[in-house]
Amino acid sequence: MHLVEVLDKKEEINFLETARVIYKYDDNWVCPLNDDIRGIFDRRRNEKFLNGDARRWVLKDDNDRPIGRIAAFVDNAYAASYDQPTGGIGFFECIEDQEAAQILFDTARQWLAQKGMEAMDGPINFGANDAYWGLLVDGFTPHAFRTPYHRHYYRRLFEGYGFKSYYHQYAFHLDINNHFPQRFWKIAEWISKKPEYEVKYFRFKDQDRFINDFVEIYNSTWPSFKEDFVPIDAEMVRKLLQDVRPVLVEEFNLFGYHKGRPIAFYVNLPDLNQIIRDFKGRLHAFNLMRFFYRVKFTKRINRLRSVIYGIAPKYRRSGIDAAIFWHLREALKKHPHYQQIELTWVGDFNPGMLNMWHRFNASRAKEYITYRYLFDRTRPFERYPIPKNNSRPRGKGERINRRLQ
Repeated sequence: MHLVEVLDKKEEINFLETARVIYKYDDNWVCPLNDDIRGIFDRRRNEKFLNGDARRWVLKDDNDRPIGRIAAFVDNAYAASYDQPTGGIGFFECIEDQEAAQILFDTARQWLAQKGMEAMDGPINFGANDAYWGLLVDGFTPHAFRTPYHRHYYRRLFEGYGFKSYYHQYAFHLDINNHFPQRFWKIAEWISKKPEYEVKYFRFKDQDRFINDFVEIYNSTWPSFKEDFVPIDAEMVRKLLQDVRPVLVEEFNLFGYHKGRPIAFYVNLPDLNQIIRDFKGRLHAFNLMRFFYRVKFTKRINRLRSVIYGIAPKYRRSGIDAAIFWHLREALKKHPHYQQIELTWVGDFNPGMLNMWHRFNASRAKEYITYRYLFDRTRPFERYPIPKNNSRPRGKGERINRRLQ
């Protein structure tokens, strides 16, 4: 076995090809779009390079065939949010061989140490945590667009190297045809009669206002349970919005208000994995035509992917969540081919949100782990903390919490 750093077009192709080798016979895996992965490591397209750096490597066998890969990255804002400077690894793929995995992990760790890091988290993304974040350890079924999918033995490779669980993440499926609890709709009806509360559908014609509302809600909400919180700005959101504009359905994205002040948002996108499976990651001219035809003129997509959901802390018990889902249900009636929503992952550090998904009668579909590896092996390991002001889960959520101890 030998390792090659990705420094040219040839090795970049090998980096992409490695995943297709690993998942060649796995029908549940959908190859990510090549350009999407390339963009993460393009200094011109990923603003994380303004305050960080990244490297990629491909592991090859004695016949020069790719059998593994890994990326390592330093996001200085992320690194500085912990007691020990912490980097990241991601896009890990590997044959079922602990020695091969060790070569990949060692290489990433050594590069990160040279950059001044004292720990590494993974697998994570050199970008937003709504994409390619966490190791899939349960729920090996077809995955949604930009969500992680891994081989079942990867957990052994990570833990065999010495990674420890930093936090668990859960994704839920919500069957649109299932009945919500009657009490839920009574709350929605009650909120709808209160003139101080309002729910609005996103509209491109008013995108500047909605972008600013999103930023206000996000920056006031996430610090309450995310110790490594990094604020976002309007330009960042505007860029993300332009990236998804071709496939975004306005009425599937909602904002809640109290006396005109933004207090909640819910962002959903069609699950593009349902129409790109046969693209094998390639979005050349012919596939691009097929892509837009399938989006605009077919009903092959029947699942939404919930990308992000947030409620300002003061309003988490206001019932605005019920009002937002009532409006989403009305929007979905116009698009009856949508049958399911994959709800955005929730960390075990956010039991309040876990409670909410259980109130919706959502079923837990997938489990991920974000691992941490401390370079100083004598240093005490601490899991991601649950904020004191966050309510503990009840019911099914309570059982989940006990399982993680």
